[in-house]
Amino acid sequence: MKSKNTLWGLSVWLMAGCLGFVGFQSLASAEEALTAPQKVIQLTANQLQVSLQKPEYKTNFKKATGLVDQIINPHVDFDRVSVLVLGKNWRTATPEQREQFKQEFRMLLIRTYTRAFTEYADWKIRYLPMEEDAGEKKVMVKTEILPSGGKPVAVNYRMIQDGNDWKVFDILIEGISLLQNYRTSFSDELEQSGSLDQLISHLSERNAGS
Repeated sequence: MKSKNTLWGLSVWLMAGCLGFVGFQSLASAEEALTAPQKVIQLTANQLQVSLQKPEYKTNFKKATGLVDQIINPHVDFDRVSVLVLGKNWRTATPEQREQFKQEFRMLLIRTYTRAFTEYADWKIRYLPMEEDAGEKKVMVKTEILPSGGKPVAVNYRMIQDGNDWKVFDILIEGISLLQNYRTSFSDELEQSGSLDQLISHLSERNAGS
Protein backbone atom coordinates (compact mmCIF):
# COMPACT_ATOMS: atom_id res chain seq x y z
CA MET A 1 0.00 0.00 0.00
CA LYS A 2 1.32 3.43 -0.93
CA SER A 3 2.29 5.76 1.89
CA LYS A 4 0.47 9.06 2.35
CA ASN A 5 3.56 10.97 1.24
CA THR A 6 3.77 8.91 -1.92
CA LEU A 7 0.12 9.55 -2.65
CA TRP A 8 0.52 13.29 -2.13
CA GLY A 9 3.55 13.26 -4.40
CA LEU A 10 1.66 11.42 -7.11
CA SER A 11 -1.22 13.87 -6.77
CA VAL A 12 1.14 16.78 -7.34
CA TRP A 13 2.55 15.08 -10.41
CA LEU A 14 -0.93 14.42 -11.77
CA MET A 15 -1.93 18.03 -11.29
CA ALA A 16 1.30 19.30 -12.77
CA GLY A 17 0.79 17.14 -15.79
CA CYS A 18 -2.62 18.20 -16.87
CA LEU A 19 -5.36 19.86 -14.85
CA GLY A 20 -4.80 23.32 -16.18
CA PHE A 21 -3.85 22.26 -19.70
CA VAL A 22 -1.34 25.14 -19.75
CA GLY A 23 1.56 25.44 -22.14
CA PHE A 24 0.26 22.68 -24.40
CA GLN A 25 0.05 23.40 -28.11
CA SER A 26 -2.90 21.71 -29.77
CA LEU A 27 -2.02 19.18 -32.46
CA ALA A 28 -5.59 18.74 -33.64
CA SER A 29 -5.79 19.03 -37.43
CA ALA A 30 -8.41 21.80 -37.24
CA GLU A 31 -10.46 23.47 -34.55
CA GLU A 32 -13.64 22.50 -36.37
CA ALA A 33 -12.69 18.82 -36.01
CA LEU A 34 -12.86 18.98 -32.21
CA THR A 35 -15.98 18.09 -30.26
CA ALA A 36 -17.55 20.48 -27.73
CA PRO A 37 -15.78 18.85 -24.72
CA GLN A 38 -12.43 18.94 -26.53
CA LYS A 39 -12.91 22.60 -27.37
CA VAL A 40 -13.35 23.38 -23.65
CA ILE A 41 -9.87 22.03 -22.98
CA GLN A 42 -8.42 23.78 -26.01
CA LEU A 43 -9.96 27.13 -25.03
CA THR A 44 -8.65 26.83 -21.48
CA ALA A 45 -5.19 25.96 -22.76
CA ASN A 46 -5.07 28.94 -25.06
CA GLN A 47 -6.22 31.40 -22.39
CA LEU A 48 -3.69 30.20 -19.86
CA GLN A 49 -0.82 29.88 -22.28
CA VAL A 50 -1.14 33.49 -23.42
CA SER A 51 -1.77 35.00 -19.98
CA LEU A 52 0.77 33.11 -17.88
CA GLN A 53 3.63 34.00 -20.20
CA LYS A 54 3.37 37.62 -19.05
CA PRO A 55 6.12 38.71 -16.59
CA GLU A 56 3.66 39.96 -13.96
CA TYR A 57 2.29 36.44 -13.52
CA LYS A 58 5.64 34.64 -13.64
CA THR A 59 6.98 36.74 -10.76
CA ASN A 60 3.81 37.03 -8.66
CA PHE A 61 2.49 33.66 -7.47
CA LYS A 62 -0.56 35.12 -5.75
CA LYS A 63 -1.58 37.02 -8.86
CA ALA A 64 -0.97 33.97 -11.05
CA THR A 65 -3.08 31.82 -8.73
CA GLY A 66 -5.95 34.26 -8.99
CA LEU A 67 -5.73 34.20 -12.77
CA VAL A 68 -5.69 30.41 -12.93
CA ASP A 69 -8.69 30.25 -10.59
CA GLN A 70 -10.60 32.70 -12.77
CA ILE A 71 -9.87 30.85 -16.01
CA ILE A 72 -10.40 27.21 -15.02
CA ASN A 73 -13.19 27.64 -12.46
CA PRO A 74 -15.97 27.64 -15.10
CA HIS A 75 -14.59 24.45 -16.64
CA VAL A 76 -14.05 22.23 -13.58
CA ASP A 77 -16.91 20.77 -11.53
CA PHE A 78 -15.35 21.41 -8.12
CA ASP A 79 -18.61 20.59 -6.32
CA ARG A 80 -18.76 17.12 -7.84
CA VAL A 81 -15.05 16.54 -7.27
CA SER A 82 -15.36 17.46 -3.59
CA VAL A 83 -18.26 15.07 -3.03
CA LEU A 84 -16.56 12.20 -4.84
CA VAL A 85 -13.16 12.68 -3.23
CA LEU A 86 -14.57 12.63 0.32
CA GLY A 87 -16.86 9.69 -0.40
CA LYS A 88 -18.78 8.46 2.65
CA ASN A 89 -17.21 11.22 4.75
CA TRP A 90 -19.15 13.82 2.76
CA ARG A 91 -22.45 12.34 3.96
CA THR A 92 -21.52 12.71 7.62
CA ALA A 93 -19.96 16.18 7.28
CA THR A 94 -21.81 19.26 8.47
CA PRO A 95 -22.76 21.96 5.93
CA GLU A 96 -19.97 24.13 7.34
CA GLN A 97 -17.40 21.35 7.01
CA ARG A 98 -18.50 20.63 3.44
CA GLU A 99 -18.08 24.25 2.42
CA GLN A 100 -14.72 24.60 4.18
CA PHE A 101 -13.40 21.39 2.62
CA LYS A 102 -14.60 22.39 -0.84
CA GLN A 103 -12.88 25.78 -0.63
CA GLU A 104 -9.59 24.44 0.75
CA PHE A 105 -9.43 21.49 -1.65
CA ARG A 106 -10.22 23.74 -4.60
CA MET A 107 -7.46 26.13 -3.58
CA LEU A 108 -5.03 23.21 -3.19
CA LEU A 109 -5.70 22.15 -6.78
CA ILE A 110 -5.40 25.71 -8.09
CA ARG A 111 -2.13 26.36 -6.25
CA THR A 112 -0.63 23.02 -7.27
CA TYR A 113 -1.39 23.67 -10.91
CA THR A 114 -0.14 27.26 -10.83
CA ARG A 115 3.18 26.22 -9.33
CA ALA A 116 3.60 23.44 -11.88
CA PHE A 117 3.22 25.76 -14.85
CA THR A 118 6.87 26.78 -15.05
CA GLU A 119 8.01 23.15 -15.14
CA TYR A 120 5.64 21.94 -17.83
CA ALA A 121 5.39 24.84 -20.25
CA ASP A 122 6.88 23.16 -23.32
CA TRP A 123 4.64 20.14 -23.74
CA LYS A 124 2.20 19.62 -26.59
CA ILE A 125 -1.19 17.97 -26.58
CA ARG A 126 -2.71 15.67 -29.19
CA TYR A 127 -6.46 15.06 -29.19
CA LEU A 128 -7.51 11.51 -29.96
CA PRO A 129 -10.78 10.56 -31.68
CA MET A 130 -13.81 10.46 -29.40
CA GLU A 131 -16.73 8.04 -29.36
CA GLU A 132 -19.54 10.38 -28.36
CA ASP A 133 -23.17 9.24 -28.43
CA ALA A 134 -25.85 11.86 -29.01
CA GLY A 135 -27.38 12.95 -25.71
CA GLU A 136 -24.58 11.44 -23.63
CA LYS A 137 -24.01 13.52 -20.47
CA LYS A 138 -20.63 12.04 -19.51
CA VAL A 139 -17.68 11.62 -21.85
CA MET A 140 -14.00 10.78 -21.82
CA VAL A 141 -11.75 13.17 -23.72
CA LYS A 142 -8.63 11.21 -24.65
CA THR A 143 -5.36 12.98 -25.34
CA GLU A 144 -1.65 12.35 -25.50
CA ILE A 145 0.79 14.73 -23.87
CA LEU A 146 4.04 15.02 -25.81
CA PRO A 147 6.93 16.23 -23.65
CA SER A 148 9.94 17.59 -25.48
CA GLY A 149 12.22 14.65 -26.19
CA GLY A 150 10.05 12.21 -24.22
CA LYS A 151 7.51 9.50 -24.87
CA PRO A 152 3.79 10.31 -25.22
CA VAL A 153 1.76 10.14 -22.00
CA ALA A 154 -1.90 9.11 -22.13
CA VAL A 155 -4.04 11.74 -20.39
CA ASN A 156 -7.82 11.32 -20.30
CA TYR A 157 -10.34 13.83 -19.00
CA ARG A 158 -13.64 12.68 -17.55
CA MET A 159 -16.20 15.39 -18.26
CA ILE A 160 -19.87 15.93 -17.51
CA GLN A 161 -22.41 18.16 -19.21
CA ASP A 162 -23.90 20.84 -16.97
CA GLY A 163 -26.61 22.61 -18.94
CA ASN A 164 -24.85 23.79 -22.07
CA ASP A 165 -21.39 23.55 -20.50
CA TRP A 166 -18.89 20.70 -20.29
CA LYS A 167 -16.84 20.42 -17.10
CA VAL A 168 -13.90 18.28 -16.01
CA PHE A 169 -14.37 16.19 -12.86
CA ASP A 170 -11.49 13.72 -13.09
CA ILE A 171 -8.22 13.21 -14.95
CA LEU A 172 -6.44 9.94 -15.62
CA ILE A 173 -2.76 9.67 -16.51
CA GLU A 174 -1.83 6.28 -17.88
CA GLY A 175 -4.99 4.97 -16.21
CA ILE A 176 -4.29 6.55 -12.80
CA SER A 177 -7.17 8.68 -11.52
CA LEU A 178 -6.47 12.02 -9.86
CA LEU A 179 -9.80 11.83 -8.05
CA GLN A 180 -9.20 8.31 -6.75
CA ASN A 181 -5.68 9.18 -5.69
CA TYR A 182 -6.82 12.09 -3.53
CA ARG A 183 -9.72 10.02 -2.20
CA THR A 184 -7.29 7.33 -1.02
CA SER A 185 -4.97 9.90 0.54
CA PHE A 186 -7.77 11.71 2.39
CA SER A 187 -9.34 8.42 3.50
CA ASP A 188 -6.03 7.30 4.99
CA GLU A 189 -5.61 10.59 6.83
CA LEU A 190 -9.17 10.51 8.17
CA GLU A 191 -8.72 6.92 9.30
CA GLN A 192 -5.65 7.91 11.29
CA SER A 193 -6.99 11.15 12.77
CA GLY A 194 -10.73 10.50 12.76
CA SER A 195 -11.29 14.21 12.24
CA LEU A 196 -12.51 15.98 9.13
CA ASP A 197 -11.72 19.28 10.85
CA GLN A 198 -8.08 18.20 11.13
CA LEU A 199 -7.96 17.31 7.44
CA ILE A 200 -9.42 20.72 6.57
CA SER A 201 -6.87 22.37 8.86
CA HIS A 202 -4.09 20.43 7.13
CA LEU A 203 -5.27 21.63 3.72
CA SER A 204 -5.49 25.20 5.02
CA GLU A 205 -1.90 25.02 6.27
CA ARG A 206 -0.71 23.76 2.89
CA ASN A 207 -2.55 26.57 1.13
CA ALA A 208 -1.06 29.17 3.47
CA GLY A 209 2.46 28.13 2.51
CA SER A 210 4.54 29.98 -0.05
